[in-house]
Amino acid sequence: MLDVQMQRLSTIDDDFDQQLTRLLAWDEQQDASIHDRVMQILARVRQEGDSALIEYTKAFDLFNIESSQQLEIPRPVLDQALVSLSAPLRKALETAAERIRAYARHQTIKPWQFTEADGTVLGQHVTPLDRAGLYVPGGKASYPSSVLMNAIPAKVAGVRELVMVVPTPGGETNQLVLAAAKLAGIDRVFRIGGAQAIAALAYGTETVPAVEKIVGPGNIYVATAKKLVFGQVGIDMIAGPSEILVICDGQTDPEWITADLFSQAEHDEDAQAILLCPDRTYLDTVESCIRRMLPEMERADIIAASLRQRGGLIQVSSLDEAVELANRIAPEHLELSVAEPETLVNGIRNAGAVFMGRYTAEALGDYCAGPNHVLPTSGTARFSSPLGVYDFQKRTSIINCSASGASELGKIASVLARGESLTAHARSAEFRIRGR
Repeated sequence: MLDVQMQRLSTIDDDFDQQLTRLLAWDEQQDASIHDRVMQILARVRQEGDSALIEYTKAFDLFNIESSQQLEIPRPVLDQALVSLSAPLRKALETAAERIRAYARHQTIKPWQFTEADGTVLGQHVTPLDRAGLYVPGGKASYPSSVLMNAIPAKVAGVRELVMVVPTPGGETNQLVLAAAKLAGIDRVFRIGGAQAIAALAYGTETVPAVEKIVGPGNIYVATAKKLVFGQVGIDMIAGPSEILVICDGQTDPEWITADLFSQAEHDEDAQAILLCPDRTYLDTVESCIRRMLPEMERADIIAASLRQRGGLIQVSSLDEAVELANRIAPEHLELSVAEPETLVNGIRNAGAVFMGRYTAEALGDYCAGPNHVLPTSGTARFSSPLGVYDFQKRTSIINCSASGASELGKIASVLARGESLTAHARSAEFRIRGR
């Protein structure tokens, strides 16, 4: 019998704040040896290029690459991967891709400008990144949805070249991942993974081109490498374990809610699934459903560990209190499983994505609803946003002063510059002041 005893909390408990803090605590312990090992890998790839990539691929992926040319997966292989899919699978992948693309098109930032009375023009120029890199996990993992979610916004943004890296343990490629790469319009794919792949994207090698930004999920070595190359390149985020927070009024089928909690708990043992509800009896019912339904799940052991260690059933006094609690938690995924979600959503300030109503399962957002599933975790939704087209666009300020505008602005700049004792700044502005 699996132990699935979830933590039960109530906002009226005297020590609720302390209990909640403990429940939400996520301490990503990073062994110093991992940091040092990643530093060594980054340095070797930066110095030795392809030869280091080939050696690490042999050591970590148990795949013997004899030459640099074998690092890249030829485009015909991607074409064949898409052709080889069954008709239903291809249709599902194509439909998801088009929905993600349609949503992304609404996010494009447009350039703008305005002209002041004296003729001075101010504005903002928008340009895409020249090249972006996408990391895709390999091995047992198969995440074609992540390929679509990371690549399509980049392409909609106008990124000129999109480079994907994916490990191929033992030389085996994942056909679904390669098919998704083809559908998403990825330009080049390399069979490398781990920290060495991040190093190749950040610094470039004889074969792998350097990129301006790296996106995509990975293990602790990949995450550590992304942290360490930040500054040399941009990164999307350092993601923590997956999370779901459900606010329910007690009227949704409890089996639905149970399945929603399972959907995130099955990711890994550190994932977090929390239910907020004012109805204690309903919480009891969900708890019973969890025990009954868990043995049916293929990843029952992982779900059980996740719910036991980081899951929570929390009784709130009202749905309004649940909203405030949700803002405190700032979850990656927030379900508003209530009769009138529109009455609650305007009160939500901190969440990666909000799933409104009883029929909107979070899993739909993972695959095909359209909005991006790359979301801020571990409370970072307080200051971060989902991945989107804007992450692949740069904004450049435009200033074009008329003669009279330069004269008037020069007077202001002169005073401020001299106040900062930056005389050269002041004189540069003063030369443009009329009558001086």
